[in-house]
Amino acid sequence: MSSQVRGGTRWKRFAVVMVPSVIATAAVGVGLAQGALAASFSVSGQEFKVSADSLEGDNFVQYGSVAAGKNLKGEKQAAPVAVSGFSTAYITNMCQSVVTPDLPFGLGSVTLKLKAGDPKKKQEKVYAKDIYLDVSQLDADAKFRNIDIGVAAGSLEGPGIQPGTQANPNGFSQRAEHATLTNVHQQAWATTAGTFKLPGLSLRLSKGVDECY
Repeated sequence: MSSQVRGGTRWKRFAVVMVPSVIATAAVGVGLAQGALAASFSVSGQEFKVSADSLEGDNFVQYGSVAAGKNLKGEKQAAPVAVSGFSTAYITNMCQSVVTPDLPFGLGSVTLKLKAGDPKKKQEKVYAKDIYLDVSQLDADAKFRNIDIGVAAGSLEGPGIQPGTQANPNGFSQRAEHATLTNVHQQAWATTAGTFKLPGLSLRLSKGVDECY
């Protein structure tokens, strides 16, 4: 994959994995703007995994963009992403994990794992406001209410295109009044939110690979 995102580099269409239980065609072509950035910051060189029993959100939007930053060697890198946004979202039994490989002093790989919103421990659901997820892979069962597919990205509203994202306003997007995803397994480059409430937050480091799924 090219490590450059700048004028003169044209990203071709790429397949975005959509939720299989709602859309018969599991992949759609998404047009990207030249030099598009997924967020207003340089993403880290590590993808992370997120799992959840369920995610319910209002004002769902999704469009294509590019996550740009540097890999763990300090080299420029860029990856196509599907940006999913919600004005508000509630997440049940959320787990997030990231593995850092090849640490010095004989530590090898180390996993950072974060958990919150576990109903078995009588915790409230995780709450997010104005949340955007820069996703490279998503597996879930889902239900949408009042969905529109094939909307021009520039016409999205509430939450609309993420501030700082140079997505093509004429490119493909979709929106729905409400979305319910269950049995969520997601791989992402970045998450941003105006508010992120994590009841019962648990953060642990462990040697080796111990991901959420």
